[in-house]
Amino acid sequence: MAGAAGRGAGSGGGPVSATDVARSVVLALVRAGVREVVVAPGSRNAPLSFAAYDAAEAGLLRLHTRIDERTAAFLALGLTRGGSRAAVVCTSGTAVANLHPAVLEAWHAGVPLVAVTADRPARLRGTDANQTTDQMGLFGPQVATHDLDTVLDDLPAADGPLHLNVQLDDPLVPPDRWHPDAVPAAPPPPRPAEPVGTTVPLGPRTVVVAGDDAGPRARRLAAAAGWPLLAEPSSGSRTGPALRTYRLLLGSSLGADVERVVVFGHPTLSRPVAQLLARAEVLDAEPTTRAYAATLVADPVVDGPDDPAWLEAWQRADASVSRQLDALLDAEEARGGLTGLHVARAVGRALPPGGHLVVGASNPVRDLDLMQPAYDVGSRRKTIANRGLAGIDGTVSTAIGASLARREGNRNLALMGDVTFLHDAGALVIGPDEPRPDLTVVVANDDGGSIFATLEQGAPEHAHAFERVFATPHGVDLAALCQATRTPHWRVDSAPELTHALDSPAGGVEVVEVRVDRSRRRALDEAVRALRP
Repeated sequence: MAGAAGRGAGSGGGPVSATDVARSVVLALVRAGVREVVVAPGSRNAPLSFAAYDAAEAGLLRLHTRIDERTAAFLALGLTRGGSRAAVVCTSGTAVANLHPAVLEAWHAGVPLVAVTADRPARLRGTDANQTTDQMGLFGPQVATHDLDTVLDDLPAADGPLHLNVQLDDPLVPPDRWHPDAVPAAPPPPRPAEPVGTTVPLGPRTVVVAGDDAGPRARRLAAAAGWPLLAEPSSGSRTGPALRTYRLLLGSSLGADVERVVVFGHPTLSRPVAQLLARAEVLDAEPTTRAYAATLVADPVVDGPDDPAWLEAWQRADASVSRQLDALLDAEEARGGLTGLHVARAVGRALPPGGHLVVGASNPVRDLDLMQPAYDVGSRRKTIANRGLAGIDGTVSTAIGASLARREGNRNLALMGDVTFLHDAGALVIGPDEPRPDLTVVVANDDGGSIFATLEQGAPEHAHAFERVFATPHGVDLAALCQATRTPHWRVDSAPELTHALDSPAGGVEVVEVRVDRSRRRALDEAVRALRP
């Protein structure tokens, strides 16, 4: 790396050693506000690992180690999403490729994750040297990537994730222990002047859609204008006037009457919302490119409340459909089985003020979307999800990282399906000296991928192939899997047992497995979608 970010010699003016480079990288991370470093073991990244260890011993950062690079990257992602900026450090070769899912999620979600990858010196590239490949640009042109072969003064600026590819030459072990002094963080950038909001005229029948990471602005605008608020669970706006069953109401005459939509965040969950955005006038409050045509409105404001009859009609309909949905689920439970919707309802109710919930992709986040109440404004309940690419990758690791980033004593929950849990079961491999959060992972286990039962693939005419290539039953004993990593495990089979388990956390990371039946999932989904006010 050339320019102001690097300099070409060690502190004594001699050749730059791998130790010099590694220590400068760690100091640059600390100066930039990185307080968590996740290291995956390797030989080429040994100088970085030693430097991170010594910096942690000096109290400059908190160190985490993981044996799997993909798990390590999602742990760092979760730490950052939980409010404590993190970097992940790995060795060369396929280790770098294993960071890719988390880096992609970070880029699409705008999370400032830092990936620090070790590499061999440039002279060995293209020579078939062991564990050497072209690591530059591996994460795609969107991610800011810097090839570093000298000491680093300051972390390069990046809009989203940052990739530092660090060339490290022999020797790879330091000549001494490092005792770095306290490093002052870089001063925060000056606060920009308060933007002048775009006044949105009243009149057209308008709803506010709050997608992932929308924040409280969506709720404030909806409250000021008296417009219906359609807020996804991870929007940060599922408070106050947010409507619980908006997804179902969009299929009614009310949905057909919508003329205009003001969008905050990244809507990802439902086809009814996507269909609404495809047909209505869309005002986008986010300065990003969307898949739908929209007019950008910066910090939208209104002069006052709109016609109250519009909001009142939505509120009456939401109350009616909510009662019907609860009655439908009560009848389903009386038949002797729990569904993912029951599990989501219990988890949503169990989240206390100040609590934190990480929810997995596929059915769980959609079930929570129907079952999570609108919490009180100011109760500081937070729900996050990896909705940048909406994959199931790394969900357990993300939840562990987000929980570690929070103050001790807060209630931390995670909700996911069994396939999502198994996809990241390696996250439960946590070394004996590693920081562990208090986290209850609730797994709705229906022995397969029931979301496909609700889609076109689940139609009766495709039954011949459905189980093998979509439902993918696995038959894994989750209790035995948890026992292998000494993770406390509860299995519950009824709503009262689930409530009891949620009310009685064991401390540390624990798994609450809820057995649910997917044989009726398609029929239940059709019954839910048929509900009308």
